[in-house]
Parts: sequence; C-alpha cells; structure tokens
Amino acid sequence: MRVLLIYPVFPPTFWSYDKSLELVNRKVLLPHLGLITVAGRLPQTWEFKLCDRNIREVTEAEWEWAEMVIFSAMIVQKPDLLAQIKEAKRRGKCVVVGGSYAPSVPSEVQEAGADFLVLDEGEITLPMSVEALQRGETQATIRTEEKPDVTLRPIPRYDLLELDAYDSMSVQFSRGCPFQCEFCDIIVLYGRKPRTKTPAQLLKELDYLYELGWRRGVFMVDDNFIGNKRNVKLLLKELKVWQKEHQYPFRFNTEASVDLAQDTELMELMVESNFDAVFLGIETPDEESLKLTKKFQNTRDSLTDTIDTLIRAGLRSMAGFIIGFDGEKIGAASRIIRFVENAAIPTAMFGMLQALPHTALWHRLEKEGRLRVDNSKLDINQSTLMNFVPTRPIEDIAREYIEAFWTLYDAEIFLDRTYRCFLKLGAPKCHAPFKFPSWVDLRALAIVIWRQGFKRNTRWKFWHHFFGILKHNTPVWEHYLTVCAHNEHFLEYRQIVRDEIEQQLQEFLVREKQETRQIVNV
Repeated sequence: MRVLLIYPVFPPTFWSYDKSLELVNRKVLLPHLGLITVAGRLPQTWEFKLCDRNIREVTEAEWEWAEMVIFSAMIVQKPDLLAQIKEAKRRGKCVVVGGSYAPSVPSEVQEAGADFLVLDEGEITLPMSVEALQRGETQATIRTEEKPDVTLRPIPRYDLLELDAYDSMSVQFSRGCPFQCEFCDIIVLYGRKPRTKTPAQLLKELDYLYELGWRRGVFMVDDNFIGNKRNVKLLLKELKVWQKEHQYPFRFNTEASVDLAQDTELMELMVESNFDAVFLGIETPDEESLKLTKKFQNTRDSLTDTIDTLIRAGLRSMAGFIIGFDGEKIGAASRIIRFVENAAIPTAMFGMLQALPHTALWHRLEKEGRLRVDNSKLDINQSTLMNFVPTRPIEDIAREYIEAFWTLYDAEIFLDRTYRCFLKLGAPKCHAPFKFPSWVDLRALAIVIWRQGFKRNTRWKFWHHFFGILKHNTPVWEHYLTVCAHNEHFLEYRQIVRDEIEQQLQEFLVREKQETRQIVNV
C-alpha cells in the first residue's frame, strides 16, 4: 500500500511565529506528531510519503503515486482539510481521516468524502482499520472508548519530515490531565488519568532524532507534562544523564499546570535536563472565574508568586489567558494586562472563550440555549468571536480583547516586560560545547538588531536592556535575544487580530440589528 500523509494548512495563529521563523529561514514552528506516529503504527511493509501543506503544496507526482491518503487536523485547519479531502476524492483516492477535529464533527468530514474515519486513540483504532481494509471494506467509522497503554506507541517516523523546515521538534511523553477545567477538551479526548511512556521508550525517540542529525529545540507536546509527577521525575532523572552524555543537543519546552512551582525537585530536574521554558494555563487573575470554570488548581497559591518561582528556577514562563467567562466584570482585559506586566511574562497568549464540542462547557451552554453555532459550523481561532452568548455584551468583550492584545505586544511594552523577566531568570545549568553560529543565525541576529535597535523607536530601550542583561545576568543573553525576536511575529499578528475581530464584530452587530427589526415587524 502506498500511503500519502497530508497535514492541512494552519491559518495565522498566535503560535505560527511566521515573521520570527522567516528570520531563520524556517517554515513551521513544530511538526504534527500524529501523522508520523500513524506511519510508525501502520504495517511497515507499506510505503509512506508525507506532505505538510504549511511547508509546500502536494505535488502531482505524490498524488499519482498514492493509493491511500491519510489526513489529520485540528479545528482551525477545517477549511483546508475539507478542501483536500475533496481533492483526494476527485482523484479517486481512498481517504482516511483522524486527528482531534474529526471525532468532534465526524458528519462534516464524511460529507466531504472521507471513506474511513479512524477516530479516538490510534493504538486501538489503527489496527482495526487495517483489518477492515483486509476484509475488503471500502467505508467505515472506527471508534473506541478505551484508553490504551501509551507504552504501545511506536517510535514516530521522524525520517518522513522535511526537518530543515521546522524550528523545533515534537515529542510526547504522556496523555491525559488530572484536572477538570470546564472548557478543556483534553480530558474529553484523552481522559483524566495521565498515561505515560517509559523513560527508555522516550529516550529511544530522542536517540532517533539525534541519529537524524537534529540539534535544536524539542517541545514536549503533553497537555500537562507533570500530570503524573512520579513518572515524570523518573524520566527526568534519566533524561538529564542522556543530555549530559550527548553534550546537551536539545533544549526542551513544554506545557504544565501551575502546581509545578510547588515542587522544587521537579523544577530542578527540568532545568538540569535543559528545559528552559514552560507554558501555563493561567486563564484569568479573577478567582471567581477560575472557580466557575473549575480551574481550582489555580486558586491555591498566588499566581504572581508562582510565575516568579518558576522564572527564578530558570524556567521562562509563557501563559495562556481567556476573556469572556460567565459573570466576568467589566475591565477583565485590563486586569489581565496588569497581571502579565506584574508577573513579567513575555509571551502571553490571549483569546476569547470558545465552547469546544463535547466539553462540559459546551454541554452546559447547549442546555442553556446559549450556543451560537452547531458542531458543523465550528471556526475557532484567536481571531474569531465567541461561539456562544456571553453574560455581558460581546462588543465589550471584543473591544477589551483587542485592547489587551494590542497593548501586550506594543514593541516598547514587550521589550520592558521581557527585560524584567530575564533579569531574574535563573541561569542555565546545562552547557553545550561552543558552536560558531551559522550564517542564517547571524543574519537573523543582524535583522533583529537593525529593526529593534536602530529602525524603530525601541532603539534606546533595546540597547539599554541588552547591555543590562549582559551586565546583570550574562548567561541568559542568547535566550533573551531569541525572545526579543519573537515580537517580530506578534507585532504583525496583533494587527491581524484587530482587523479580523473588528470586521466580525461589525458583521455581528449588523446581523443583530436586522434580527431585531424582523422581531419588531412580526
């Protein structure tokens, strides 16, 4: 069987880092782990090719070669996913669809022409799909409620990737999260009991990446890396040895819950394994909103102190924030801005609350008659309006959202906040051998210095802060400049957010006025 794996296009998002990646001549921040894991799980007598459409188009030769086309996608990729399914069917191919979007809206994927929907967790459903093919079936929807042992997962087929196009690599240690946040679909997809690989299993994946020549960042894509603290510590104790033996070829980032800051041993093990940043779901500084959405883990300690603890330990904090919770009082965006500034969080992802299919939030709002769209019309991104009726005017929420995004990524404000963070950032404990920077890296550095240190009105702050870092926290200077470069993306993306939200808000207000007139006329 000749299998073509296609990953659909992402629209511009907070995490696309388009302008920042252009500096280092790369196309995509991270590869999709699902498709290369699927390739590792299917019979290895089959032939595989992979096309990430965020890097390039599918070639005619690839279309002609393929007997089967497999897609995987998230909600934000829906438009290109459906278009590519139709294109594959137009060419007479057998189409298989999986990923996190298809389980939520299987009917829409089927209507586009998918032959096989291989949903839920592939350790179980992929072998079932192979059996269906061997029986001669031409269509099937294959699902399971079972949560498999992830030690059954094969090593992903990293060799199928165009490695030079990616800035970082993806690795997964665990699935599931022990918490019960109302808006989160992770516990719906993967359950509340975190399941982990063995340390030896993950190290084999790192060995494979190392053999392929990878020497840059690795993102542990777990939705909560520390969901099973005992097993994570077992991994880190072996990982720090592996890193030292291999002269620290990888630097790691991940996502974790805020209780990481309560575990000194865990933070130390992460830093000793060359983790330098962690993403946290802060959501809001408003405690009542946190309780309402059942994010109780964020109410136990001061969130500002939590961020400070992590930064001083050597873990730069990234954080996610949400506006639009039920009962939210006016000025939520301003409170988030103050929190981000006080906590010195350089990278703060900000979005309006969205109801994801089958989450507790979705079911509650559906019961209350507050959902604006059904499953088949989902369109969720940082640049889309809320898909339900909030408890305060949506125009107020949208305008606060624009204000916060615009303020947080103002060039001078971002530089000041990043500077304050790096002044107190704990020094790295891992030191790779000196390697002379490549021409691409030198060019990127020169562009950042030119734009931020000469061309823009940030010039004084840029040089003041850079020399301040060199003087007061020298070991972190390279990491500091890397984060400064990130704002090349955010400066452009905040304009995208403003333009799209304002347009959608205007369209919404026009529709609302028309509906009001119709009701009055009736």
